[in-house]
Amino acid sequence: MLPNIPFLKKGKREDQSKIFVASRRDFLKLGSLTAGGLILGVSFQCSGPKGETITFAPNVYISINSANEVTLVAHRSEMGTGIRTSLPQIVADELGADWSKIKIIQAEGDEEKYGNQNTDGSFSIRMFYEPMRKAGATARYMLIQAAASDWDLEASECDTQDGMVVHAGKGKKVNFGDLVGRLEGAPIPAPEEVKLRDFANYKLIGTDLPIYDLQDIVYGKAVFGADVDLPNMKIAVIKRTPVIGATLISYDDTKALAVPGVVQVVKIEGSGFPPGLDKALEGVAVIAENTWAAMKGREALEIEWNLGENQNYNSDQQQAEMLESTKGKGKVRRQRGDFDKASKAADKSLERTYEVPFYAHATIEPPVAIAHVKEDGSCEVWAPNQHPQWARGAVAAAIGTDVANVKVNVTLLGGGFGRKSKPDFVVEAALLSKAAKAPVRVQWTREDDLHFDFFHSHSAQRIKASLDASGNLTGWNHHTVFPAIGSTGSKEELHPSDGELGLGCVDFPFDVPNIRIESHESTGNTRVGWLRSVSNIHHAFAIHSMMDEIAEARGKDPLENAIELLGEDRDITFQSEMVDGEFGNYGEKIEDYPWNTGRMKNVIRTVAEKSNWSANKAAGKIMGFAAHKSFLTYVACVVTLEKGADGKNVISDVHYALDCGVAVNTDRIRSQFEGGAQFATSLATTSKITFDKGQVQQNNFDTYQILRMPASPKNIHVHIIESQIKPTGVGEPPVPPFIPALANAMYQMTGKRIYKLPFKV
Repeated sequence: MLPNIPFLKKGKREDQSKIFVASRRDFLKLGSLTAGGLILGVSFQCSGPKGETITFAPNVYISINSANEVTLVAHRSEMGTGIRTSLPQIVADELGADWSKIKIIQAEGDEEKYGNQNTDGSFSIRMFYEPMRKAGATARYMLIQAAASDWDLEASECDTQDGMVVHAGKGKKVNFGDLVGRLEGAPIPAPEEVKLRDFANYKLIGTDLPIYDLQDIVYGKAVFGADVDLPNMKIAVIKRTPVIGATLISYDDTKALAVPGVVQVVKIEGSGFPPGLDKALEGVAVIAENTWAAMKGREALEIEWNLGENQNYNSDQQQAEMLESTKGKGKVRRQRGDFDKASKAADKSLERTYEVPFYAHATIEPPVAIAHVKEDGSCEVWAPNQHPQWARGAVAAAIGTDVANVKVNVTLLGGGFGRKSKPDFVVEAALLSKAAKAPVRVQWTREDDLHFDFFHSHSAQRIKASLDASGNLTGWNHHTVFPAIGSTGSKEELHPSDGELGLGCVDFPFDVPNIRIESHESTGNTRVGWLRSVSNIHHAFAIHSMMDEIAEARGKDPLENAIELLGEDRDITFQSEMVDGEFGNYGEKIEDYPWNTGRMKNVIRTVAEKSNWSANKAAGKIMGFAAHKSFLTYVACVVTLEKGADGKNVISDVHYALDCGVAVNTDRIRSQFEGGAQFATSLATTSKITFDKGQVQQNNFDTYQILRMPASPKNIHVHIIESQIKPTGVGEPPVPPFIPALANAMYQMTGKRIYKLPFKV
């Protein structure tokens, strides 16, 4: 069973937001809010997998008190994306609040209180943009009504700014805080009475705004997972199964218990194989007074394992088998026209294969969680977690209690990339706290992190393209194979899901008359999961590398080729060509977020202009291009390579043009794209996980390389298209087009095409 990740499971969200004055019962749930003042609840209902309704719950609370402070209970996890800034930014702008008096409280994980809290899939802004505007507008309406009544003036003549209701004509103004007493018991206006601001009147939306936590982070005051310290807290590290699916035969803890500071050794029962997405792995934990003692105790453990069914697994062997399978017929997932007929009639055919390795998330902060299972059976958790509700449910199931007895506190995350949405490390802490009868912090090392990740699947792809005598692209046949995320939970999941193929594969947008897209079977032999941009990583690499070759075969400039092949400006739905499946569209209705070729062509033309593509190419500069839509955002990317003074290739410039609809916080958008370029450079050039005899061969950053500063792109330019269309995601879209753009630049530099990642720049 997959969690409610919108790009993996079916389901359409509806904007059914509801705003209400919070009851005293609601208020008592939120002891961190100051007493008195106005407290508004914002409910946002959405439909989940297969259309079932998710609990109608007050996702967010907004409070205005007599000190003129506006407090928002933020129900999303902050991992550097700035979501704890951007959502309040929307409310504050619509309300007319004084940003310097905005306060943010981090919500615990609780579906009853906050609805969907999963901070994954680049969907927080697009999901809550409208509800946050409505919430701010409702509070503004109520404040204006109170002030206008006091002044005996028309409410339509009043407005709000800088935390005050103002009447410009009469020169009147009053602080929000002086009005909240008048609003106690006031009715919520009907939705049709509340008018949203004109976009031109926003002062915060569409601007650079530093992240709310910036000062605390800079001064070392911010609380990340490992910063939590509880009285009598013990530290645990775990010797986990060396091969996924292995089981414990026996262990001797005599030497471990002899290490000064070690207090207990505990066996953790695993879930077998497949391991699941939210279960602890089999292992032996050493609980100690400090981290050093726990680690030395772990080294002293003597363990005998039954290595199980994956003990002979070799990832290179599976990679070769997957590649071989693409030569045959696969399961057809999208069909248009007759590719075989087009191929036979072709004047020229191109056939290429593409390989991508396993990747680890390698967040700079490794997994860590603190749990305290109390004498009454309740449990409180502190963790850097992207999906606190999933963690809450998984902990409850593991320790045998009701979900209501588990409280999950969310700390800041030192990177997430999808890894910290899985709650296995949180479950470990809860199990060990129950055994130790004390608070326990489970600390993962870098080696633990790399050996026991939920890896991005390795993959093999084969693409065949046919061209007629006039150079027209007449056929496209894409074969893709990789262990599905679903294989982590079920051996029956041998093909990628519709959701995974909807990430850059079946949503092939080019106007080609004959298209056939096929998937092939592969088994899961380790834990796989989602990593930043998910299947778009390998699909975009293959498709846009091939498109660059097609442009060359057609004698076209790569940008002109892409624009021409996108065809007329139109909306594409894809569903009519899906074979026994559905096009998920990242969990959104296709009519609300269509695939629009005109918007893609616009970002291509913009990146051409901003990178000075034509003139620089004419001057002999080495440049590569790719354009890809993911998480509903259109992105075009140009990468420029130069020779450095030492003769090595240097990524001198990266230009992104993007259309993400309304750009709420432009500073955060640029930061996400700057970081995305660095992240993608690592995937393209240095990072690779391999397995032999069922075990990961990389141990730390010496063998699993991530980008070092000397090799990083020198200048990253982010060009945001101004738009008032519904906002979309920005955390993941920078990654997919960068890799093929860099690969295409390398071809221009060396004359050799790149078909396999990673490659040396």
